[in-house]
Amino acid sequence: MADVGKFVREVKSEAQKTNWPTRTKLFSSAGIVLLILVVTGVYFWLLDLGFSNLTTWLLSALGVR
Repeated sequence: MADVGKFVREVKSEAQKTNWPTRTKLFSSAGIVLLILVVTGVYFWLLDLGFSNLTTWLLSALGVR
């Protein structure tokens, strides 16, 4: 049990050494991440829509559908 206590003390000590971001920096970084997620999502949605339409067009041109 002494090892567990030592481990917890060391974790607490290391956590205090952490350089946490400011609120402004945190929200700025989160905003950038969300923007990239939205842009990437829209990109793949449009890509999927394009391939879906291309596949539908090819199948109808070949008389399969």
